[in-house]
Amino acid sequence: MARIIVVGAGMGGLAAASRLATLGHRVTVLEATATHGGQVGAYRREGFGFDTGPGLLTLPAVYRDWALKTGREPLEQLVGLRPVDPESRHLFPDGTELLLPNASRGGVGQALDAAFGAGTGARWGELVNRGRTVWEATRRPLLEEPRPAVDPADPYPVPPRRGLSRLLPRGRHTLGDVARELGGGPGPAALLGEYALRHGLDPLAAPASATVLPYMEQSFGVWYVDGGLRALANAVFERCGKRGVEFRFGTPVRALERDGERVVGVRTDEGVLTADAVLSAVPGLGVAAPAEPAPGRFTVLLALDGARPAGTAHRTVVHAADGAAEARAVFAQRTLPTRPTVQVLRPDDPALVPGPDAEAAVLTVTVPGGLALTDAEQEAYAEELLTHLAASGLDLRPRLRWRETRLTATLPPPSLAGGHLAQANRPGPAGLYLIGAHAHPGGGLARVGMSASITAGLLGPA
Repeated sequence: MARIIVVGAGMGGLAAASRLATLGHRVTVLEATATHGGQVGAYRREGFGFDTGPGLLTLPAVYRDWALKTGREPLEQLVGLRPVDPESRHLFPDGTELLLPNASRGGVGQALDAAFGAGTGARWGELVNRGRTVWEATRRPLLEEPRPAVDPADPYPVPPRRGLSRLLPRGRHTLGDVARELGGGPGPAALLGEYALRHGLDPLAAPASATVLPYMEQSFGVWYVDGGLRALANAVFERCGKRGVEFRFGTPVRALERDGERVVGVRTDEGVLTADAVLSAVPGLGVAAPAEPAPGRFTVLLALDGARPAGTAHRTVVHAADGAAEARAVFAQRTLPTRPTVQVLRPDDPALVPGPDAEAAVLTVTVPGGLALTDAEQEAYAEELLTHLAASGLDLRPRLRWRETRLTATLPPPSLAGGHLAQANRPGPAGLYLIGAHAHPGGGLARVGMSASITAGLLGPA
């Protein structure tokens, strides 16, 4: 039985701790704050409940595997899990509306044809098939195994060039190139770009392998956890307790303790805690800080009067008035985007409202990382977003009872072939392992769960 310290009680730390305890290790989790879950947080006020981090789950197989490996029971016995249908509603600047069904490739094609003209669905289907090629080539090295020693090349199959363009030198193929090849006007390009933007990637400059993101969502579906995703964090935390994991909240770790080149524990305000292995999810503690802050997320929590209207989509995306200007603002100018892409989550969940005559909604926008906004600036931007939604045909202002704003500093992107790769789970010093969104395979709830699985596999059973 090895003594293992996990630094951070976010989803990566919880999943890793429960897996390692199941393998017979003695695990202690040190968390600087007073609670678990990290960015998978919740806020409650006057009977309203909100997810303050991610609100939907993709690739649920990751947590189904976790549930079976740590407790031999289906995930659905731990949390209520249901697919979201329609998967999303999209509102574009020209007034076009698009409803995408959940996990239905054929249905998506029909919806695109209806919204943007015949042939759009077939072209989108070809794009998603190319995303499937990326998935098949990168699923194991970028989701299921430790980071490869050599960064994989982008496996996106670039379509053949015709005419004089075939004589020009071919450079790195980007998602912006894919959007131009897609055709059909600005709508389909904006749809593709939203997948990248939501994951903290530049929709113009991200590698073409980012087509794996729409492939994954449209193939494996999008799911909602009853009570909000905080319920999933609670379930993983409770599983840790059943496996004997010790938690010490309010215990920030100040430094790694070393014996020569080997990490042998951590230093806290109470002294040194020794361990055979340390798992860290904390930037600056074995995890290198990024050269530039990753994009962040601006969130507005809305308490609304009146019942949720019948037929309301769980997820609505109001697309930016100018997608290229939005990308420049977030990734180059590092300023708040004007009239940006806004995701609106409106779950049909009685556990999140004080009664049948109320609705809880969450707005999220991708913004530059490292922003420092005063309360007044946050309120002004929230008002700007509500005005933008109203101009797009979604006016929630007359029903507003109150609102709260949040600014998340970092949104680490997922690892992608030919692009960003997160740090290795075993970075070099003996006794140190990395987990969480800053470690391979990168950001996102599913990938954080995979980092826990990979690292537990590296340590092995007691």
